[in-house]
Amino acid sequence: MRVAIISESFLPTVNGVTNSVCKVLDHLADHGHQAIVIAPQAGSPSHYRGFPVHQVPAVAYRQFPVGIPNAQVARIIARFEPDLLHAASPFLLGAQGIAAANRLGVPSVAIFQTDVAGYARRNRLGATAKLAWRVVKWVHDGADLTLAPSQASLADLRSAGVERLGLWGRGVDLQRYHPNNRLRPGASALHDLLAGPARDDVVVGYVGRVAPEKGLERLAALRGVPGIHLAVVGDGPSDEHVRRITRGMPATFLGRLSGEQLADAYASFDVFVHTGTEETFGQTLQEAHASGLPVVAPAAGGPIDLVDHGVNGFLFDPADVSDFRRHVATLAADPALRMRMGEAGRRAVLGRSWQTICDELLGHYRAVMARRGARKRTPVGSHA
Repeated sequence: MRVAIISESFLPTVNGVTNSVCKVLDHLADHGHQAIVIAPQAGSPSHYRGFPVHQVPAVAYRQFPVGIPNAQVARIIARFEPDLLHAASPFLLGAQGIAAANRLGVPSVAIFQTDVAGYARRNRLGATAKLAWRVVKWVHDGADLTLAPSQASLADLRSAGVERLGLWGRGVDLQRYHPNNRLRPGASALHDLLAGPARDDVVVGYVGRVAPEKGLERLAALRGVPGIHLAVVGDGPSDEHVRRITRGMPATFLGRLSGEQLADAYASFDVFVHTGTEETFGQTLQEAHASGLPVVAPAAGGPIDLVDHGVNGFLFDPADVSDFRRHVATLAADPALRMRMGEAGRRAVLGRSWQTICDELLGHYRAVMARRGARKRTPVGSHA
């Protein structure tokens, strides 16, 4: 199979879109497929896993490279002669790639990964939000299939009038994130550091961008919960604000971590919290579950699919910070409950390895290619 991946983000930019694109490329390489990547100019490597990476002109928007549509995109796709185009979180660049694929008779799969509705609510955009959804519909209507990561995203897309929808979640590295990591020296030392001099504080951890859309102001509701120590992994524009609202609380800011250091950080936590309501999926929740942690997350967006309330964690009312506080306090006070929920979380993700999830994606590819092929074979005037 020959797959052209056009992505609004790629290395060295690190985010959920880049991560999932790299996992798909790894899977394609491991199974003998051919691929290329088309991405905005951002200092990307010339190749990834042996696949060429083509960079196209981009402008910076809030320090994020945004690809500018240009004739080069269609030429790259035409020269590669793909069997399918994969558009990752398509916007301007992805829309052009989908249009070019349609002109060439190449089927396309678009991956939806941006919570337009949540962003609009937070910024009170009103009429602008309606325009944003019209743009989403325009972009995705060109694709043969749009894959959403959660039921909440599917509902948003249906409400916007997008057709030809499917569900595709995200995988998790079950080896990197594992309950046994707690026995590693790095994780054990970090837990001892965070748990205080008596090593008996419950470590309540967060992993992710420190940005307005992550709702980290909710962490202030944990002030005064007895016996906890807050650990924040990540960085971003809201770093100073979050430090200010948690001042005086037992809290440690660990900055951005990756690789084994990130896995050790998860393993040093006793409880994982997620505070944002704009997640189309919630990858850090899966990583926490894989690490054997109970989670507390808002009953909104992607977490609704990932957290079985009362089984592997708690879903709190996003409009009620006291509900968030209550669930964290419940877990902090009950080691046996933390253990039960952590074990249930690990079991919940055992069927979500990247191998399994990417096999599922290739199934979507083949189905789209078969449907496009069937339409080509249907005689003119036939109603079959």
